[in-house]
Amino acid sequence: MNNKWIAGAALMACAAFAAPGAGLVSKKLELSSVGPLAFGPPGILFVGDSASASLIAIDTGDTKANKGAGSIELKGINQKIAAALGTSPDQIRIEDLAVNPVSRNIYFSVARGTTPVLLKLDVAGKITEVSLDNIAHARISLPDAPAADAKDGRGASKRMETITDLGYVDGRVFIAGLSNEEFASSLRSVPYPFQPAAKASSIEIFHGAHGRFETNAPVRTFTSYTVANKPHLLAAYTCTPLVTIPLSELTPGNKVKGRTIAELGNRNRPLDMIVYKKDGKDYILMANSSRGVMKLPAAKLENYDAITAPVADKQGVPYETIAELKGVQQLDRYDDKSALMLMVDGGSMDLRTVALP
Repeated sequence: MNNKWIAGAALMACAAFAAPGAGLVSKKLELSSVGPLAFGPPGILFVGDSASASLIAIDTGDTKANKGAGSIELKGINQKIAAALGTSPDQIRIEDLAVNPVSRNIYFSVARGTTPVLLKLDVAGKITEVSLDNIAHARISLPDAPAADAKDGRGASKRMETITDLGYVDGRVFIAGLSNEEFASSLRSVPYPFQPAAKASSIEIFHGAHGRFETNAPVRTFTSYTVANKPHLLAAYTCTPLVTIPLSELTPGNKVKGRTIAELGNRNRPLDMIVYKKDGKDYILMANSSRGVMKLPAAKLENYDAITAPVADKQGVPYETIAELKGVQQLDRYDDKSALMLMVDGGSMDLRTVALP
């Protein structure tokens, strides 16, 4: 896993102006947290704010086409980001990154201590903080989010998993995460320009490694792909089932049963995922916490039998581990031939473009 505005005199008098059709208003943006990022229409960056259970659309104004900087090789990007924020690397956490597909500038969501910030790395290598003091944006609150004080069995905040991943597909923002419903695993579909958010769809899957149906584990990462000539989400969960979910079924309040087409190994958390084409064939590239970077064939996913019984280890769609790609924490498509990867190497975090395998 892209509206400009005109202003009437009355709005100008209020020092705020809206983008026609998008509901964007220029004013100070207050963020309670920052998490997943995704680009949509040109220049529009979607930001997940789980703490406030909301989705924000930001007009970055970043719409100048750029073919990119060629290869990127930035050692110690965590140190550079910390320096730009006037702090030390141990005081920041990089939550997500997204490549602007028009400008090729790279955006980061970062927690500086408890303060959420957005940063831009331009193709010249300069890091700047995205000023939120007066920025055109729109916010939509997500109904049925977990309560602010809700905890899971390990004592972790459920609210902070309201949004675990984002994706923009054909005029809609798809949001994976948790709800406060009995079947807590959820996928939301929000039209853009924003309309009031409806209830989430509840997602049930069969988890072969656990040998049972599950309804409370959130999707960790997803991407969109056409399966059997119909648009789907390819969703990955912890321990690591890969599931196909038809977009047509993601309607408000619907209970959806995903189709598990692979078990990719337990004791593992999928981190990020993209789909790409190489030599005329489609592939899935998935970064994982403990099982490296996997390359899976994406052709004819409908031909794999649904997994509906316990699985000892791996089953379904085969994969190849790309041995030379180690420590990958985040990835995104950079261009048709390369992916951008955030990689841990010892105590350093490095940012580089890598040829699509």
